[in-house]
Amino acid sequence: MLPFELLVGLRYTHAKRRNHFISFISGVSMAGIALGVTALIVVLSVMSGFQEELRARILGVAAHLEISGPGDRLSDWRQVLATARQNKEVLAGAPYVNAQGMLANGDLVRGAIIRGVLPEMESQVADFARHMKTGRLADLKAGEFGIVLGAELARALNVFPGEKVVLLTPQGNITPAGVMPRLKQFTVSGIFEAGMFEYDSGLALIHLQDAQKLLRLGEDVSGVRLKLAELFRAPFVVRDLEKTLSGAYYLTDWTRSHANFFRAVAIEKRMMFLILLLIVAVAAFNIVSTLVMAVTDKQSDIAILRTLGAKPGSVMAIFMVQGSFIGVFGTLLGVAGGVLLALNLETVVPFIERMAGMDLFPADVYYINELPSKLVWSEVGLIAGISLLISLAATLYPSWRAARVNPAEALRYE
Repeated sequence: MLPFELLVGLRYTHAKRRNHFISFISGVSMAGIALGVTALIVVLSVMSGFQEELRARILGVAAHLEISGPGDRLSDWRQVLATARQNKEVLAGAPYVNAQGMLANGDLVRGAIIRGVLPEMESQVADFARHMKTGRLADLKAGEFGIVLGAELARALNVFPGEKVVLLTPQGNITPAGVMPRLKQFTVSGIFEAGMFEYDSGLALIHLQDAQKLLRLGEDVSGVRLKLAELFRAPFVVRDLEKTLSGAYYLTDWTRSHANFFRAVAIEKRMMFLILLLIVAVAAFNIVSTLVMAVTDKQSDIAILRTLGAKPGSVMAIFMVQGSFIGVFGTLLGVAGGVLLALNLETVVPFIERMAGMDLFPADVYYINELPSKLVWSEVGLIAGISLLISLAATLYPSWRAARVNPAEALRYE
């Protein structure tokens, strides 16, 4: 059998009140909590989706982990790669050569990072195939001096596949006239668009052997790039490899090379959580107002219950049940609405765009065709738990006031 505190509390919740304003405030409180919870779930899902999308785009071009040598030269890269592959968390690896250079097409000149790669191995650690607009990474052949440009870089140089660009490197040739920059003509064999301006405007890919010849590295490379089974394990794999590799090597992972960027996204997500949580807090203040008015309205009922033997704790529990019902029902509505919205944003956002007659997220600006959303159930549980906790806390003071009502004073004028 249910405790009488629960029965009376639910009766007060559903019964018709003489003061309809109290009922109105209760509805506003419930709607406020539902709106706050819905907004929290949807916004955090969108930010998680953006975070995952950006991470995928960055790591589609960058590596999970890189190993380089002193002076940006690594002579025993095959042995280093073989040692690294022995780690069970390393899925694949590829050598690379990094250099800075100037690309020229007539009067148009742009600086760029020149990366020498082995196409067959590079495709195992980076997802360039998904980002290629024209051509293929496999079109880079040793000795043919082909080059793959980022889309923004190709646009700035006004070049298209099949056309020529001139690469100037800082390593110069000593001539009777002095030190002259080393020049080499390359043929544009492809264009990629990763969706990150840093790469699209400043990265060019050439074959590893062409880079070694151009920079006079012999068989040396700048380092090796590794792909891991679990990208969030990168810092731990770095520590493991530092113990395994013997020699002077520099190891860095994606969490270090892009630390400020991802830290900024994480801080922004936390701040949005705290700001939107204020909506739930405001709705909780409405619960306080509702219960304070309900206690005032029900003083005679409280006095009668006390004279029938109800303890102060029982009276307090009755009004906590009434306030908690608002919080629980509002939270459940908010969770249902937030989950449905987060899972169907790809349908909802185009509908809003059609109704508003405008494009909220232009693909040429944001490099996305649809608003990314990733529903994290642990975040949903956290939001629901905090909402319930705030709602429960809001019932404590009014319920405590109800428990302190003096029966004789309350019935004096009845």
